[in-house]
Amino acid sequence: MKKPRSLPYRRWLRLSPRSQWTYSLLVPWFVPLISYFLIGTPYIQHWKTFLGGTLFVWLLTTLAFITHDWAADAIGRFLPNMRQTLLRAFLTLLAFMVLSGLFLLVYTWLFIRFQLFGSQLTYDTVCSVYLFDVVAIVGLVLIYEVFYLLEKWKESKLSKESLKKASLQGQLQSLKNQISPHFLFNSLNSLSSLIADEPQRAERFVDEMAKVYRYLLQTNDQELTPLSVELAFIQSYYHLLKTRHGPGLRVEVAVDHPYLHYQLPPLTLQMLVENAVKHNTILATRPLCITITTTAEGQLRVSNNLQRKTSRVESNHIGLANIKARYELLSRNELFIEETAKHFTITLPLLTQDTDYA
Repeated sequence: MKKPRSLPYRRWLRLSPRSQWTYSLLVPWFVPLISYFLIGTPYIQHWKTFLGGTLFVWLLTTLAFITHDWAADAIGRFLPNMRQTLLRAFLTLLAFMVLSGLFLLVYTWLFIRFQLFGSQLTYDTVCSVYLFDVVAIVGLVLIYEVFYLLEKWKESKLSKESLKKASLQGQLQSLKNQISPHFLFNSLNSLSSLIADEPQRAERFVDEMAKVYRYLLQTNDQELTPLSVELAFIQSYYHLLKTRHGPGLRVEVAVDHPYLHYQLPPLTLQMLVENAVKHNTILATRPLCITITTTAEGQLRVSNNLQRKTSRVESNHIGLANIKARYELLSRNELFIEETAKHFTITLPLLTQDTDYA
């Protein structure tokens, strides 16, 4: 079913949020004052004259405002940049002066010729109307420019946030792409050694590897995932690492049950576990122990004992930088990194839909 097209007069009368605010700020003071200038003392002496004159001038003002708004919108599309503010304001002022002059020419003629609402306006006193209108026009242009600059600033900020978010999503996808071939190669090597000697462990290994890659696909477009789901993924991921490293690697999870429904960016724990495995020695005699716990304040703490590899491991720091940047976008809270002589600890905020979004 085709969506009905908007009628021309509906498009003409539809005002932008900026125009609606400007109209709301203009009408309450402009209409009574211009009515007084057009009618004179009878405007405030008789309530019927006051109501009738106010309504009539309000209708004329609305018609003029719509025309002025169209002109301002056209000039804004022609000169959209913030660097063009002075030129845009000058052209808007010029357009408003011309339009107001034409409208007032008709309005004052009507009030003088037909003495509407007992108008005392004459050709000798009409200059006061034009002078007041000039002051109102300057104020109107200032209001328009203030709202226009606020809108552009907001659009610029949203655009920067969108670009930053897109960049982070690209980095996350890059990390996932790195996991896929590199981790798959190591996992297949581990699997090949199990097939002949331990077929039951090989079958379990394949099941856990399938869970890991299923999770990578499921969280491809997600900003957040429940902690319980992330922990289930980590258990599968840890099983694959454990098969390769044996007793030299331990991952211990002690998370309080109430926090399992809290959320965090997907693959956060995987990045931290992988970072610990990458930079530390893993030996059966010197096991690497990674602990995942929650604090009394409702934060997630990931810690590992430090036993740096003797050979320098190149790191691009994309993982930690991605986690920090995603938390900056999603939460008012920050993560904390603490390193001592024996331990490396990262404390992460756990997020809720209601309170923690920035």
